[in-house]
Amino acid sequence: MPRLVLFDIDGTILRDDGVAREAYAVALREIYGHERSLRPYDFSGLTDPQITRIVLGDAGYSSDEISSKIDALWEVYLREMRSRISGQRVRLMPGVVALLELLEGEGDAVLGLLTGNIEPGARIKLGSHELNGYFPFGAFGSDSAVRAELPPIAALRAAEHTGLRFAPCDVVIIGDSVHDIRCAVPYEATSIAVPTGPTPAEALIAESPTHFFETLEPGPRLLEAILGR
Repeated sequence: MPRLVLFDIDGTILRDDGVAREAYAVALREIYGHERSLRPYDFSGLTDPQITRIVLGDAGYSSDEISSKIDALWEVYLREMRSRISGQRVRLMPGVVALLELLEGEGDAVLGLLTGNIEPGARIKLGSHELNGYFPFGAFGSDSAVRAELPPIAALRAAEHTGLRFAPCDVVIIGDSVHDIRCAVPYEATSIAVPTGPTPAEALIAESPTHFFETLEPGPRLLEAILGR
């Protein structure tokens, strides 16, 4: 049985040099009139809808106010993302492309996404380096604001795409935040943590991921952890 290998995006596959935060700030200002700085916030591992409710809730907006305009927020956010994104501003993490190429050639791995990004935002980011082809499906912040609900969604989409049913023991979640590790726990999936995003290594190790690696540069130990052999 192949492994279902689910990748986070931000800090795991790539870093976007603040592009998404810039686009999001413009959208918040245009749709909600929100002018506060986003600098104090650590968004690592949070879903886009979760981020929106935290930021606007802190600014005094009610849940109903937030919900009433959130579709318009995403429209502006995506418009601004498209106008800002480029391969020059988006930096790939060490070893990622080599790992994706290797896993894509393996009969023992099926690749997908598990990310807090809404799907169109995820596709814009990956498209800056033509990586969408590696990931025909995934689970996104647009599917659920709760990251722990995303693994079974990804497994269902993998089944629809491949015709195979993936048990939790066949699922591997790769990410750079504590939330990536935590979402694997109730689903009983394997977690692989890498400190290539803003979360320090000590904080990741404290969450007891199944495996910890400094980078995703391919090597025998990493491949064994991913493929379970």
